[in-house]
Amino acid sequence: MAKDGQQPRKPRSPAADRPRPPSMADVAAMAGVSAQTVSRVVNATARVDEATRDKVVRAVHMLGYRPNTAARALATGKFRTIGVISFDLKAHGNARTLESIVSAVQSTDYSVNVVVPQAQTQEAVLEAFHRLSGHAVDGVIVNEAQILAGSLVLPLGLPVVVVDGGDGHRYPGVHTDHAAGAEIAVHHLLALGHTTVWHLAGPQDSHPARRRAEAWQRVLRAAGAPIPQAVYGDWSADSGYRAGRELAERPEVTAVFAANDQMALGLVRALREAGRPVPEDVSVVGFDNIAESAHFLPPLTTVDQDLSRVGAACVDRLLSQIEGVPSTDSSIVSVMPTLVARDSAAPPRR
Repeated sequence: MAKDGQQPRKPRSPAADRPRPPSMADVAAMAGVSAQTVSRVVNATARVDEATRDKVVRAVHMLGYRPNTAARALATGKFRTIGVISFDLKAHGNARTLESIVSAVQSTDYSVNVVVPQAQTQEAVLEAFHRLSGHAVDGVIVNEAQILAGSLVLPLGLPVVVVDGGDGHRYPGVHTDHAAGAEIAVHHLLALGHTTVWHLAGPQDSHPARRRAEAWQRVLRAAGAPIPQAVYGDWSADSGYRAGRELAERPEVTAVFAANDQMALGLVRALREAGRPVPEDVSVVGFDNIAESAHFLPPLTTVDQDLSRVGAACVDRLLSQIEGVPSTDSSIVSVMPTLVARDSAAPPRR
C-alpha cells in the first residue's frame, strides 16, 4: 500500500517509453513550410517548386519520416505497390525476369509484393491475385503466363501485364522474341558450314520452348536442310547430359542448338565424355546467356534474351496504366535477343 495516503503509481506502458515517430508536422517545422506543402511533396499531388521540394525531402530523410500508407492511399487513390505473380523461381528466365522487375521498380517510388503460386493453374493464379488485392496493390505483373496461354482471366479493377504470355492473351504483354533468338542460333551454325542442326528442345508444354523449336524447324526448311528428330529435355543440366549421351552415338551430329544454357552444359559434358569434343567434333549453341555460360569449357556461344529490358518494359507498361488511363491494348512488346559468339561453335571437320 502507498504511504501517506498517496495513490499507487500505475505501471508505465512499454509503449510510453518508445519515442514518438516523426510526424508530418515535424517535417513541416524543420523544412519551414506548411503541413499541406509536405503532403503535396510526399504524395506528389501537386507541383511544388524545386527549392521547397528539396527542403521537404531533406527534412524527411533527416527525421526518418515515413508516410502513413493508408492515409496516402486515401489522398492519392494509389498504394504505390506493384504485385507480381511468378512461377518456379528456380528457372533462370523467371528468376532473372523477377530480378529485373524489382530493379526497375526501385527507380520509382513504388514497392513490390511477390506471390509464388504452388500450382500452375487458373485457380492458383486467381488465389494469388486475390492475395495481392488484399495487400493493396495498384497493378499486377504475371510472370511466365504462358502456362495459361489464351485462358488467363482475372477479375476487373486492376491493371495487368503478362510476361511471355503466348498468343491469345487479353492483357498487355512483354516477351522475348523466342523465335527470332532461335533463328539467330540456327543461322549461325548453318553459316559455319554445318549441313543441318540438331535440336535439344525444352519441355513440350512450354511456350518459349515451342517457339524456339518451331523456329529451328522453319530455318532448316527454308535452307533446304534435313530436319532431324528433336531430343527433349526439362531445362536441367541432367536432362541435357542424358540427351547428350544419345546424340553422341550419332556420328552425323555435328551441330546442336540447345534451348537453354543449362541443358547445353550437360550436353557438352556428355559429348566430351564420349570422345566428341566441342567444338572440334560437335558445335553447340545455347539460349539465355546465363552468367556462368562464359565460364563453360569451352565458353558457350549462346543467345542473350536481355531480360533486363523485359522487366523494365513490364514495369513501364504497368505504370503507364496505373498513372494514366487504364489501357485495353492487348498488344505485345517484343524484346529482340542477340547472339553472343564464344568458343563452342566452329566450322565442321572436313
